[in-house]
Amino acid sequence: MTQENNIKLTSFTSKGGCGCKIGPADLSEVIRTLPPSQPDPNLLVGLDTSDDAGVYRLSDELALVQTVDFFTPIVDDPYSFGQVAAANAISDIYAMGGKPLTALNIVAFPISVLDKKILADIMRGAGDKLREAGATLVGGHSIDDQEPKFGLAVTGLVHPDKVRANAGAKPGDKLILTKPIGVGITTTSIKRGLVSQEEIDRVTRVMATLNKTAAEIMEAYNVHACTDVTGFGLLGHASEMAKGSQAGLRIIKDQVPVLDRVRELAEAGAVPGGTKNNFAHLEGSVTYPETMDQIDRWILCDAVTSGGLLIAVAGEEAESLLAELIKADVEAGLIGEVTAENPGHISVL
Repeated sequence: MTQENNIKLTSFTSKGGCGCKIGPADLSEVIRTLPPSQPDPNLLVGLDTSDDAGVYRLSDELALVQTVDFFTPIVDDPYSFGQVAAANAISDIYAMGGKPLTALNIVAFPISVLDKKILADIMRGAGDKLREAGATLVGGHSIDDQEPKFGLAVTGLVHPDKVRANAGAKPGDKLILTKPIGVGITTTSIKRGLVSQEEIDRVTRVMATLNKTAAEIMEAYNVHACTDVTGFGLLGHASEMAKGSQAGLRIIKDQVPVLDRVRELAEAGAVPGGTKNNFAHLEGSVTYPETMDQIDRWILCDAVTSGGLLIAVAGEEAESLLAELIKADVEAGLIGEVTAENPGHISVL
């Protein structure tokens, strides 16, 4: 058996996927020390609302969407890791209402330790996902590093009037989530040998699925805000939406789509550190029912890799959007609503 068949990529890192992000509390502390950006009337979306990508207006009808995302292995199969990393990076473009155009590979790889075919398979997986998205790889950069990392810098296009920022949700909007959560707990369970191959395949499919279909479907609806759910978890990214929109959010726990066996795996101790950090960071920003135990609170804060879109859509259009998403095989759920009460706060019901 060759090395690439034997190797476990996740054994080369202590944290996997978006769970290896610097925590929101530490990141906020660093960003606060930065000088303000030079004012530019063409910068439509910048650092102010912790959005998924930057948007810069080129003309009255065209704006550039730019993002970058990379991380350590989240699954052991190199090809699948490349697909997941690419889908995760491209997702930021979809979250802004844009269409991906070009991409650059970002590679860190222990070239003297691991077979070069492993890196080739990672890049092949990413390339296939880029082709599925209709984007073109135009180059990249690599370094020799003992801990493998991979991702993409992606550029997209959007009409300036059709930008979907994470701020802008309005009271009366309904909240739709387009992928199940529980990814961090499930992938941590992979490293601990707690899940079957069928469950590994399931979570890998979820992470490798592009948000392209969901993004294209939502174009026809009155969407006031959108973000993708990744390392800061469902409640972390929802909190950014609530604060940026100066609105309150209500999230109904039982309506949130969750991967199978996530609670059981969490009870077995497979709760990643990133998930616990997310929960701690949200203290004071989220109200939970007194009857909700710690496991369910962690699940709602679980660090997701390549998660779904969280969409705030006009209330009267929500059921129609949800039905169209489900018809297109998107694993969507209507999980809550936007209110005028408690601006910047989330109430879990």
